[in-house]
Amino acid sequence: MRTATTVEASGGDWRETVEFVVEAEKLGLDDCWVAEAWGSDAPSALGYLAARTGRIRLGSGVIQVGTRSPVAIAQAALTLHDMSQGRFLLGLGPSGPQVIEGLHGVPFARPLTRLRETIEVVRAACAGERIAYDGETVAIPLPGGQGRPMRLSTTPVPDLPVFVAALSPRMLELTGRVADGWLGTSFVPEGADAYLAHLDTGLRAAGRDRSAIEVCQGAEVAFATDEADQAAMVDARRPGIAFSLGGMGTAERNFYFDAYRRQGWGERADAVRAAWQGGDRAGAAALVTDEMVLGTTLVGTEERVAARLRDWAAAGVGTVRLYPAGETLDERLTTLARAVELARAAG
Repeated sequence: MRTATTVEASGGDWRETVEFVVEAEKLGLDDCWVAEAWGSDAPSALGYLAARTGRIRLGSGVIQVGTRSPVAIAQAALTLHDMSQGRFLLGLGPSGPQVIEGLHGVPFARPLTRLRETIEVVRAACAGERIAYDGETVAIPLPGGQGRPMRLSTTPVPDLPVFVAALSPRMLELTGRVADGWLGTSFVPEGADAYLAHLDTGLRAAGRDRSAIEVCQGAEVAFATDEADQAAMVDARRPGIAFSLGGMGTAERNFYFDAYRRQGWGERADAVRAAWQGGDRAGAAALVTDEMVLGTTLVGTEERVAARLRDWAAAGVGTVRLYPAGETLDERLTTLARAVELARAAG
């Protein structure tokens, strides 16, 4: 099993974040993804990390479609590919209406179409083609304008890897049809079909199978000394899941909530969300079960984490994206080092 992590340039002391990535590469980590969300941008941080690392793959995890033109995304991807000497992975995702509309002022309408059309334009631009595209959300050159189709002056990279962050069934099908990799979260091996069945539908539609796509799932990893310590860790993580179910997205659209429901926690997810949206944050956290925490994280005794990693591998996860717990840099690196060893042994 391959190993990865995710960092964010605005997630704390940038110098410490860089040291974490540099040391993670020495530990044998395979990939590092840089998030955007509503903080720092990903390409700037990736350019810096490309200069400080030499082996690890570096990915945008993710660039949010709609915040840049498709050609601007392609330009950033080709630049980062060159800076990293071919180690760059382009991760794209639709985000959600709160960020796209609330922060960027761009309509969130037709996210599936926008993502598909963006990928098609990015691939054409990376292949060195003249860019002429007449889509439903993307039109290049501008209709009625004075421009003519152009190609980028950069060296073509027709095989630049494209990963998609997806949770919903239709977005997963699109991922299976067009992407080189899938970036997932809120994953439970026992409920893997809630994701993988739709991914496989898209793969079959494109005449491909699972070997054609890299399945990359992420979760926090933390090691407990015993069962009592594990119970305390579970309690500490209930509020985070309550926030994902009740506070992420908007009142009408929350992809994390939908994902938990599809994996078998329908009534419980409804109750958590209702409590959260009713203003009872503590009550919402109390409704999060042990199984919800343990099912979607890699938290527990070393024996339990090792067993869960084997479960992930058996479910079809090829790369595990590790978010190591710890109060200090040394603690996070110690956790990461042990997790990398266990992942390698998992399959």
